[in-house]
Amino acid sequence: MAEVLLFHHIQGLTPGVVALADHLRAAGHTVHTPDLYGGRTFPTTEEGAAFSQGEEAPDLDALADAAAADLPPGLVYAGISSGVMQAQRLAQTRAGAAGAVLMESCLPVTGEWAIGPWPEGVPVQIHGMDADEYFAGEGDVDAAREIVEKVGTAAELYLYPGDKHVFEDSSLASYDAAATTLLTERMVEFLGRI
Repeated sequence: MAEVLLFHHIQGLTPGVVALADHLRAAGHTVHTPDLYGGRTFPTTEEGAAFSQGEEAPDLDALADAAAADLPPGLVYAGISSGVMQAQRLAQTRAGAAGAVLMESCLPVTGEWAIGPWPEGVPVQIHGMDADEYFAGEGDVDAAREIVEKVGTAAELYLYPGDKHVFEDSSLASYDAAATTLLTERMVEFLGRI
C-alpha cells in the first residue's frame, strides 16, 4: 500500500479534506494530512487567500518541507488546489517520490513558472473540472496536458464535467458527490499500482 502526504487547499485542513484522506485510509493506504495553517480554516477561498498571502502568512514551503522531512522516501505527494504547489514541488524536487496526485491545480514543467522537468519514472494523476474557472480558466489544464505529453503512459489526466472548484471537499458548498466518488476510485486504483 502507498504512503501519501496530502496537502490541503487554500481554505485549510477542513473536515472534507480529512474525509477524503479517510477514504484513502479505508482502502489501506497511509495518509498524512499536515495542517499548514496551524488549525485555522476559512469559509471562503478569498479569506483563505488573504491569510495565506498576507503579511502574517506562514512559510508554506518550510512547513511542507518539515512535514515531509519526518517521513520516509517513497511518498506519493498529493495536493488539492493551492496544496498542489507543495505536492508538485516536493514530487519534482525531493528524491525518491513514488508518485503524485494533483487535484484542481497543476504547475507547468517548462517555461518561466516551471519548477523544473517532471522526474523520470514518477507517475502522476491529475484531476479537475473542465469548466472550473481556476483549473480550466487559468491555464492549469494546459500545464496538465503538457505533463501528460512529456511523461506519457505514467501520467493520467481526468476531466470532470462541471465548473466547481474544490469539488472533492464534502464540507464545502462546492462539493460534487458523483465526481468525488469517481476521483476517489481512480485515486485508490492509482495508489494500488504504486
